[in-house]
Amino acid sequence: MLHVLYLVHDLSDPAVRRRVIMLQAGGADVTLAGFKRADKPVAGLESLSPIDLGPTQDGRFAQRIVAIAKAALSLGGKLQGIRKPDVIIGRNLEMLALANRAKALFSNDAPIVYECLDIHRLLLGQNRISRALRRTERVLGRNASLLMTSSPAFVRDYFQRFRQIDAPVALLQNKVLELNGGTEAADQKLEGPTPGEPWTIGWFGALRCRKSLELLAAFTRRMEGRFEVVLRGRPAYSEFTDFDGFVAAEPYLRFEGAYRNPEDLPRVYGEVHFSWAIDFFEEGLNSSWLLPNRLYEGCRYGAVPIAMRNTETGRFLADRHLGKLLNEPSVDALEALFEDLTPETYTASRRKILAEDRGTWVCDARDCRALVERLAGLRPVRVPNVMLQAA
Repeated sequence: MLHVLYLVHDLSDPAVRRRVIMLQAGGADVTLAGFKRADKPVAGLESLSPIDLGPTQDGRFAQRIVAIAKAALSLGGKLQGIRKPDVIIGRNLEMLALANRAKALFSNDAPIVYECLDIHRLLLGQNRISRALRRTERVLGRNASLLMTSSPAFVRDYFQRFRQIDAPVALLQNKVLELNGGTEAADQKLEGPTPGEPWTIGWFGALRCRKSLELLAAFTRRMEGRFEVVLRGRPAYSEFTDFDGFVAAEPYLRFEGAYRNPEDLPRVYGEVHFSWAIDFFEEGLNSSWLLPNRLYEGCRYGAVPIAMRNTETGRFLADRHLGKLLNEPSVDALEALFEDLTPETYTASRRKILAEDRGTWVCDARDCRALVERLAGLRPVRVPNVMLQAA
C-alpha cells in the first residue's frame, strides 16, 4: 500500500480532510502532520492521530516563518518511528520547505509533490520580499516530481509566467467528493420563492472577503427585503473589523455558522437559490485565478452561481453558458443582473445547471484511485537538497 506523508499548514482546514479522504479512498495509507490554528479544533481526522508541528496563526506571516524554522529543527524527532513514506506531499509553500527537509531525513529517495491551491499576494509583488519568496519556491520546487493545483489559471498566470516550477502538473479541481453516490439536488428551490418570500443568496466556505460582505449588505438594503444573504462557514476574523457585529446589524444578512463538508452540502445549498462564487480578497491576483469550492458545491446541488465575468470562475461558467455573470462589483450592477429575474427565468437557469454532466462538479472513487495511481508512479527528482538539509 502506498504510504503518503502529508504535510499541511492547517490541520483544521476542511479541505485537508477532503484530501485525506480522497487519498485513503484511492488506496493510500496516510500519515498526516501539520500546524494547528490555536483557536480551531481538528475535525474528522482524529483517527489518524495527526502529528502536531506546533501552533500557527492566520495572517501572521512572520510568526509562520518562525514556526516553520522551529518545525524544521524538530521534524526528525516528530517523524521518528513512522514508516518510510513512498511519497511526500507539501501543501502550500511553507510545507514544501518541510517536505524537502523530510525528504533528506528519509534518505532522499521519496518523490515530493507540491500541492498549491492558492497563490499568496506576497509571492506576486516586485519588492525584495516577494522576489526572495519566489526564489525560495523555485529552489524548493526543484525537488518536486509533481505540481498539484486546482485551476489552470494558477499554472498559466503564475507558475508559467514566473517560470517557478518545471514539473508535470496534476489539475485537481475543487470538486465535491462523493464516494457512495451522493444525494441529488433538492427541488424545493426549483421554481423560486413563494409569494412574499425573498430570493436567497448563499455565501459559504472560507469567508474572508470584506468587499463581498459590504457589497451584499448594501445590495440587500437596496432591494428592501426582496433578497437575503445566508452566510455559513469559517470567517477569517483577521480580515474584518467586526464580522459578527456587522452581520448582526444588517437586516437581510444572517450567519449560520460552520457546516460539515461534504455531509451538509445538500442541505445548506438546498436552502438557497443562488451561490456567491465571488472573492475580492486578493483582487486581480489569486481571487481572479481560482476556481473555488463553492462553485462546484453550489452547482452540484442546483444553486445558481454568481461570479465576476472577468475571472477564471466567470470564464468557466461562460464556456458552459451557466450562472449569473457580474460585470463590475457595484450595487447598481447587481441590481441590473437581477432585473429580468422571474420564477421562470430562474427555473431555466437552475435546470441548465442540473443538466450538466455530474463529473463537472463531482469527484468519485475512480478519481481517487487515479490520483493514487499517479502518485505511485512518481519518481524522485535527483537534485541536491540545498534548502533546510542542515537544519
